[in-house]
Amino acid sequence: MNIHPTAVIESGAEIHESATIGAFTVIEKNVVIGPDCTIGPHAFVSGHVSMGTGNKIGPFTCIGTPPQDLKYNGEDTRVVIGDHNTIREYVSIHRGTTHDSGQTTIGSHNLVMAYCHIAHDCTLGDWVIMANCATLGGHVEVGDYANFGGMVGVHQFSRIGAHTYIGGMSGIGKDVPPYVIASGVRNKMRITGINKVGLKRSGYDQEAIKKVQKAFGYIFRSSEMLLNEALDKSLAEFPDCEPVVTLVEFFRSSNRMGVYRIFNGKE
Repeated sequence: MNIHPTAVIESGAEIHESATIGAFTVIEKNVVIGPDCTIGPHAFVSGHVSMGTGNKIGPFTCIGTPPQDLKYNGEDTRVVIGDHNTIREYVSIHRGTTHDSGQTTIGSHNLVMAYCHIAHDCTLGDWVIMANCATLGGHVEVGDYANFGGMVGVHQFSRIGAHTYIGGMSGIGKDVPPYVIASGVRNKMRITGINKVGLKRSGYDQEAIKKVQKAFGYIFRSSEMLLNEALDKSLAEFPDCEPVVTLVEFFRSSNRMGVYRIFNGKE
């Protein structure tokens, strides 16, 4: 075990013998750090935090600190982090609240760049990229392979679909569908097409991408169909295409926030 002599490790913390803990880092008693993790200098890991294998935590990060929620009253909530994540300097990840699942969850293979913030009760999937200063409000759900440009802000309770690319400095106030490229601020948010590059990189073949494009046309470009009609048509035409089914289900499961459906300035 490689722990710098200036690090402060409270009694009760569980740190795997292969982990590395940097100078002046503080790790509290209810923290579990898995194999081959590296915690940079001056990091603060607080409360109930469980961390899997091979995570790289940058300097001056704060993980598991109390949520910025006036209703929080010291309840026993937690942060759960998967495997092989890179969390860069000055990132903050807050523990959950009892007004949700009580847990903030980070999947595996994510890249969270410097100065990002992940608020209480958020859920990140796998292979998510958050560029510098991207910020998630409380209770945000992010699908696998979502990609955030720098300084993106996401309103609480919003959902970000899988394989979505969101342009830098965007302000998200509703759900963003999976597989799309989006940018803008709230009521000026625009969907400009599907994320073909991202889908190819994730292993989708050309046939599946063409089917998603056609369903996209029904849902986002057709002026002749209501939304439910477009969803029904997409599902009827491609019932066995997993990304099309996912896209339809995403729209149908949206409730509080609604889903962005503005394509190049036209509803």
